[in-house]
Amino acid sequence: MRVSAKGRYALAAVIHMAQNYAAGEPITVIRISEYLGISKIYLEQVFSLLKRSKIVTSVKGSQGGYQLARMPRQITVLDVLSAVELSLFEKAEDTVPEKAPAIEAAIRSSAFDVLDHAIKSALEKITLEDLVAEAEHYQSDSAPMFYI
Repeated sequence: MRVSAKGRYALAAVIHMAQNYAAGEPITVIRISEYLGISKIYLEQVFSLLKRSKIVTSVKGSQGGYQLARMPRQITVLDVLSAVELSLFEKAEDTVPEKAPAIEAAIRSSAFDVLDHAIKSALEKITLEDLVAEAEHYQSDSAPMFYI
């Protein structure tokens, strides 16, 4: 499975938003762009898709920006990737349906359908809350240690 830059950036952006969820304040695309080092223009495209899929909501005005539409524990990696990776979860195309329908059925039911189900099942078990906890774990591991 290959996740595009759009999918990876969407995940990074919503994880950053989840890290700041408790503050209850909207976050601007510029702030996310600066924090993550991602193009503001590219992130605006990503947020358009996230908003359309109701992962984020927008707040207008001088104190505006974006907020997660639900609590981090209620948003899964599957939700985010499904919003921005339009072709990632499409069914595999038929291979040999006319000449070898039995082989086609076997490939689909024993390989492609199983793989699709496993990927979706795994991604729907991982929430933004899980990823925030994991990021904090890595942040504490890489924090400099001072000895006196």
